[in-house]
Amino acid sequence: MVSWKLIQKANALLEKEKGTVRKPWGGRISICLLYPNSYHVGMSNLGFQAIYQRFNSEDDVVCERAFLPEPEDFQEYQRTSTPLFSLESQTPLSDFDLLAFSISFENDFLNVLSLLDLARIPLERHHRKERTPLVMAGGVAIFLNPEPLSEFFDFFILGEAEEVIGEFLELYRGSKRKKDDLLRRLAGIEGIYIPEFYHITYAEDGRIKEVIPEPGFPKKIKRRWIPKIDQFPIRSSLFTPDTEFKEMVLLEVNRGCPRGCRFCAAGFVYHPFRNRTLPILESLSMEGLLRAKRVGLAGAALSDYPHLLSLCEDIVSRGGGVSLASLRVDAITPPLIDCLRRGGVQVAAIAPEAGSGRLRRVLKKGYSDDEILAAVRTLVENGLSQIKTYFLIGLPSETDEEVRSILTLSRRMEHQIVSSRAGEKKRWKLVLSVNPFVPKPATPLQWAPFEDVGELKRKLRLLKNGIRGRKNVEMIHDLPKWAYIQALLSRGDRRLGKVLMAVHQHQGNWEEALRETSLNPDFFVYRKRDLDELFPWDFIDHGIPKEKLKEEYLMAMRETGVKIE
Repeated sequence: MVSWKLIQKANALLEKEKGTVRKPWGGRISICLLYPNSYHVGMSNLGFQAIYQRFNSEDDVVCERAFLPEPEDFQEYQRTSTPLFSLESQTPLSDFDLLAFSISFENDFLNVLSLLDLARIPLERHHRKERTPLVMAGGVAIFLNPEPLSEFFDFFILGEAEEVIGEFLELYRGSKRKKDDLLRRLAGIEGIYIPEFYHITYAEDGRIKEVIPEPGFPKKIKRRWIPKIDQFPIRSSLFTPDTEFKEMVLLEVNRGCPRGCRFCAAGFVYHPFRNRTLPILESLSMEGLLRAKRVGLAGAALSDYPHLLSLCEDIVSRGGGVSLASLRVDAITPPLIDCLRRGGVQVAAIAPEAGSGRLRRVLKKGYSDDEILAAVRTLVENGLSQIKTYFLIGLPSETDEEVRSILTLSRRMEHQIVSSRAGEKKRWKLVLSVNPFVPKPATPLQWAPFEDVGELKRKLRLLKNGIRGRKNVEMIHDLPKWAYIQALLSRGDRRLGKVLMAVHQHQGNWEEALRETSLNPDFFVYRKRDLDELFPWDFIDHGIPKEKLKEEYLMAMRETGVKIE
């Protein structure tokens, strides 16, 4: 039975789209690309769109999409026993050759199981039959640490996927062998990880003792990266009003980051830092403005693009609007902000990350208060008075006084905004986005523990009380309990697969599921790692030696005054 209501809803979404790729299936490799969150979130993700373009650039491939249904649609799928189907042709996912997941965030891991279940695909790979579609995954959450999902996927792509996809498809086309034989051949492609050929042993204290590959498989898997990113121009190709970026074309400016902030995974796993050339970006933005009114510039280090002002001026000169996620404090100049204002930018975002200079040095983000305030002044004097600021709490060695220093710095920002706008009546706003620090794999702070959830709640209350009564100052934050789950999933090993299964069976109730599993989640979340510990993700060669990360960690700890044994 198939729900007509769900078919109608899929067709309504398609009617509003521009750029949808439709191909006849006959003789083609069929791939369903899945985003484990809503259509609205998935279609706002440039990486997801890039992979859709990449698959469909092959003549003999038909790539369609599927997303996590909205709650009311989820219930309709279950009520009518409709198997999950693709958006473009409404084909059941079980009829595809391959299911490819694009996973950006650890908190979407559980949604992977929900999608497989709705698609009538056995959750664990060893329960699947020969004719079941191959199930693969990529995305930044995967090449940070795929191990918690290792029981559910046949293989993973670690790193940037553009070249790997071509190599995979070439091998797949020529392979008529059984699944096991195909997987063994896939292991010969750099960047492909097949978890069933790697076996883990554990010490009595619960830590990983050894990762043992089967004969013929490498101990380390190199994550892939593209030396010349101009070869793969990336911009939005699908447009819909049902997205965060409606009437906007997204454009990838660069990859990686040269700054080396010790908490930020993007600077390490997308190493080395690479910029696209200005002519390529100008051409892409010109094409994009034929489809949309604004150009959204994407990249972890936009402010480090040497031609940022020239690019923005080019977009504005063509009558287009321009948008950026955030700006480096030391890259904010009057000409750039004036250009952004003329391009329709109304809100600017900066990331001090911490209220105290000491903690900023720990993070290797050494801006002084004066530099931050000077940036705020430049923003306001050039017409932007809606400012968003990003802060972390729960950092190593953080004191209550340093939490309060966020309030002190915000008051100084507030004073700077008001004094720089003397005589103006236009409304201003300062938003403090405060989030718990989650130590990420492949970063120098991967050895650090996550802050106690109770302590994080207390610190958030301290900050909320501190902004009470300040009518133009707003605070937003993630919930500590979900940051705890993110820390668990980003730092855990493949034993967490059983936890994910239990949570799925308990319909998302983490507390109930954790009570019935023998695994202690605090072991992964709150424990400070030993310097010589083997991490679940250490089999991945991210391009930066672990010893280099350790040196950076020790330098950070010297800034904190914490003694490391």
